[in-house]
Amino acid sequence: MPRMYHICNPQSATIQAIYQLVPGEPCPVPLIITKVQAGFPSPALDYIEEVLDLNVLLIKNPPSTFMMRVAGHSMKDAGIYDGDLLVVDRAIEAAHDDVVIALLDRELTVKALYRRGGHIGLIAANEAYPNIRMKEGMELEIWGIVTHVIRSLR
Repeated sequence: MPRMYHICNPQSATIQAIYQLVPGEPCPVPLIITKVQAGFPSPALDYIEEVLDLNVLLIKNPPSTFMMRVAGHSMKDAGIYDGDLLVVDRAIEAAHDDVVIALLDRELTVKALYRRGGHIGLIAANEAYPNIRMKEGMELEIWGIVTHVIRSLR
């Protein structure tokens, strides 16, 4: 069972909870090789199954990987919605345009990193939310890189 930590942001929280992954048994799930059509259905093919371990697929650095639940809508245009689980790797170095978990003035938020021409900022993926340009006196720490988004459809 993963350990859970709660983080509260009084200004429209963007991270609801952090889950530390505890390495354990593999999590094998059958994988059907044939891709499913999102347009017109294709004729039936021979379906070959393999076993896929979700831990291997989603987690490259187990000791530095966490899951975080999103609360808020500032990243909806990037496909990150309220209630989604984010797989976050703290071992990856952040680059321009990465979706990051940022510790901004001691509050966690999820945004795209802007790093160009000596300027650093955090970009929202929703026009209703302002982008954040770093100014003198502001504290920013990139806490981790979002590598996957997990969403329940029910």
